Amino acid sequence: MPELARLAADGATGLAIVELWDSVEPKAMAEVIAAHGGEGLALTSVMTAVDPALLLPYLANGDDLADAGLAAAATDRRTIADTWARQLEYPPVLALVDSEEADDEDRALLTQLHPTARRIAVDGEELAAAAVAGFDVDAAAAAQHPACALLPQEADDCGVATCVWHSCRPFHPERLYQALEDLTCAAARSRGRFWLADRPDTLLAWDAAGGALCVESAGPWLASLPDAAWEMVPPVRRAAAALDWHPEHGDRCQHLVFTSPGLDRDGLERLLESCLLTDAEYAAGREAWKRLPPAFDSLLEV
Repeated sequence: MPELARLAADGATGLAIVELWDSVEPKAMAEVIAAHGGEGLALTSVMTAVDPALLLPYLANGDDLADAGLAAAATDRRTIADTWARQLEYPPVLALVDSEEADDEDRALLTQLHPTARRIAVDGEELAAAAVAGFDVDAAAAAQHPACALLPQEADDCGVATCVWHSCRPFHPERLYQALEDLTCAAARSRGRFWLADRPDTLLAWDAAGGALCVESAGPWLASLPDAAWEMVPPVRRAAAALDWHPEHGDRCQHLVFTSPGLDRDGLERLLESCLLTDAEYAAGREAWKRLPPAFDSLLEV
């Protein structure tokens, strides 16, 4: 940042390209630069260069960054796969390398993982225009937030499939916990939001890649907030909640997306359905749900 501020102050540099390294994620850098707009800096674009042939090998690599010597700090617990997934999915522009090793499956996987991205050639004429096209940090953050993320839609192409699974019924915490390994390994990439019967007010985020899963609290569901608090919620979050609104549960829902070559869609859906409350458990009501085994306490570090 000091170097960027110096370049902006001397007036001799019209455009600076910041190339991130190794495990640095573009979201963090973009937000830091945007926060220094008063210093003569303007963030004009964020893009990731991709060789489609390397997409699946990196996405399947569950090694810890620390073991690969790429950790940003001693406390960095990220993996190569989940870091790469965020580097791929955050930017609105993907600059593609013309790789002879890439096949139709690789390209289909890329399209399904980030269907809204603008794809350009890394050595093409569009690159210069894309570099100054503009970038909205707040919109990019909203597109990644579990409550209102722009998740992929149903797709099936060249052996790669995306399964979008919805349910308004809560998960049984113990049955879901027991199925986590199978669900995590069912797809190269999965993400979304979900709710547990014993935590009806907590929006939980699901983020998995490379056989590793991160589950964390993403704050409250809107339905659990008093009406007065809604004014403090961004409009994009309220709009996303309205799309999933249920007369009884509000915006509480299961919205999980699984993308992978060779995806067993039917088996995946059966497994997910088996983790929901049964009719009898559901009928017992919320007070009974809260007494279910708190299987996720250790995972959520409660």
